[in-house]
Amino acid sequence: MQGTDHESRLTRRMLLSAGAAAGALALNADAASAQRCPATPPPRVKGPLVWLDMDQQELDDAYDQSVYAFNQKNIAERSRANSEWALTVIGKPQRVAYGPSEYEKLDIYRTQRPNAPVNIFIHGGAWRAGGSASARAHLALPLVKAGAHFVGLDFIDVDQAGGSLFPMIEQIRRAVGWVYRNAASFGGNPNALYVTGHSSGGHLGGCVVVTDWAKDGLPLDIFKGALLGSGMYDLKPVRLSKRGKYIKFTDAMEEELSSQRHIDRLHTPLILTHGTLETPEFQRQTRDFYAAVKAAGKPVELRVGEGYNHFETQETLANPYGLMGRALFELMKLSAA
Repeated sequence: MQGTDHESRLTRRMLLSAGAAAGALALNADAASAQRCPATPPPRVKGPLVWLDMDQQELDDAYDQSVYAFNQKNIAERSRANSEWALTVIGKPQRVAYGPSEYEKLDIYRTQRPNAPVNIFIHGGAWRAGGSASARAHLALPLVKAGAHFVGLDFIDVDQAGGSLFPMIEQIRRAVGWVYRNAASFGGNPNALYVTGHSSGGHLGGCVVVTDWAKDGLPLDIFKGALLGSGMYDLKPVRLSKRGKYIKFTDAMEEELSSQRHIDRLHTPLILTHGTLETPEFQRQTRDFYAAVKAAGKPVELRVGEGYNHFETQETLANPYGLMGRALFELMKLSAA
């Protein structure tokens, strides 16, 4: 990946008009322009500050996508329909157990190219939901057609884990180890692994890329690149928000699973994304992580999607000319089929 200072902004009009040439269009990112639903909230008296310039209500809203993304349900419906259609094109994935528990399963959408690169996808859903890996066929389709394998992970959620995030990241790390050791069995190249995550999946992806893989006998640069969209990289404000009611945060959890605090363990080139219509905190989290990684002298790019909310940015993964899809194709050195 070239150009660690690269920042780009894509609009829907640019994507539609530019097609394959969209990669040449890039503008500097402006300040965050988060858009609430409704745009003007009911009047109320502001309470004591809890985080930065936010009181408790504002912080809670900043970690609640429904406040800023009115079309969440519509996008979920589109994703289900698109995934069902994609399965008719690329077929059902190979379902494999990567660990001992009932939660530890992964789906392999295979390409026909031999010794192909592998993208591991970590879904979001506020650590509580996100559906099955089998519902990601629409995200797999462009990669499979372009000559790459797509591996979607299933894992325990935070409620099933009794409020802890540790079992989740432990399972994902185990899945990564399985893919590395078994890639050749499905035609994958273990030396060309990439990871993608969005939302809480972006957070989990951040934890994965700062893992000390040497402890498991795996290479520190196990990933040749990572695309992390709209993630959370410091858990302090998350802990202070209403998400702290269902996540049983401890000081150890906050510290260990805040990837921004462990950049010294980062050995993976990153592309980070967010949309301009996301919550102010999800925009800030990405910008701050980008700035910290850049300050550490490690390869990182920031790409900002103009006019996209939280869920719309993930939709672009299914489009090789979209915000996240184009970034992933560039990262994996793929060409759209």
